[in-house]
Amino acid sequence: MAEGTPTGVRVSLSNDGSVNVATGLPVLDHLIGELARTGRFGLGLEVAPESAGEAAAAAGRALGHALAGRLEAANAARRGWALLPADEALALAAVDRDDEPQLVTNVDFSGQMVGGLSTDVASRFLQELATGASLNVHIRLVEGTEPQHVLDAIFKAVGAALGQACRSVPDAKEEW
Repeated sequence: MAEGTPTGVRVSLSNDGSVNVATGLPVLDHLIGELARTGRFGLGLEVAPESAGEAAAAAGRALGHALAGRLEAANAARRGWALLPADEALALAAVDRDDEPQLVTNVDFSGQMVGGLSTDVASRFLQELATGASLNVHIRLVEGTEPQHVLDAIFKAVGAALGQACRSVPDAKEEW
């Protein structure tokens, strides 16, 4: 279990490419799986049954804490960006290691449902991910109206940006 992982949550990162996510929320499992596959992370993530909001928050916090170690490595890029589609939706995500983490987006996550899950639960996951990993995360929806496709594009873009931020850069400096 990663240091700082919330009680009732197990998370492991690897480089083997396998993804196994069990939050009790199938739509969130799918989205986190998209994030991990696009970022090229092997991920095992299990969350004990809780309310949808608490499960999403715990999963985001746990993944953030697990990624923090990779982001803090002396040779880590610590920043990345990606522009990715999902059907008619197109999303841009940029991440940067920051002592004052935040999620900034032009997407209104309130009031929509995807597969029985409120889209603000996805927003809560992303907020906790940013906080847990100490990241400044910017998300822009460039195109798209279908909520499932919008969320898929966002999670894929965030995953790809995280993959860049965690990659080793031979000439990276310890201090930026």
